[in-house]
Amino acid sequence: MTIPVEYLGSQRQSTQPVLIPIAASEARAGFPSPADDYMETELDLIAHIVQRPSSTFYVRAAGDSMERHGIFDGDILVVDRSLEPVDGDTLIIAVDGEITCKRLGKIGQRPYLLAGNEAYKPIPLANADCHVWGVVTHNVHSLRRGR
Repeated sequence: MTIPVEYLGSQRQSTQPVLIPIAASEARAGFPSPADDYMETELDLIAHIVQRPSSTFYVRAAGDSMERHGIFDGDILVVDRSLEPVDGDTLIIAVDGEITCKRLGKIGQRPYLLAGNEAYKPIPLANADCHVWGVVTHNVHSLRRGR
C-alpha cells in the first residue's frame, strides 16, 4: 500500500560546489541535431537541485507504487521541508505512523494520496493522522539499473 523511504541525510549549507561542464547545446530526444564542439559553462548540480539547503534532505525510495510518476525502487529523492504542499505535489508523508511517498490529489473534493501504480488504492486523508515531512522536488535515478 505504501512505498517505504529510507532517510539518507540532509544537505549541508557549507557544501563546496562541484562544477561539472555543461554543453552549450541541448540533447534532443527526437531527431538528432549537429552537436556543438564546445562547452558553454559549468554547472553545480547541488545548487541546481537544492534551493534551500537548511530545509532539504534526501531519502531513498523503495517499492513500485510510484513508477508511473518516474520514481523507482532505489531512487534518491530530494525533499524540501519548507514548501507548502499543493495539489499535484509528490510528498514524503507519515500517515497513521507509516511513512510513504505519494502524490497529493483530490477525488471529488476530498484530499487523497495517489500512487503511480494502479495496483495501489488511493489513501484518504480525511480523519487520518498525517505529518508531512516535505515535498519531493527532484528525483535521482540511474538509467543503468543492475550494472
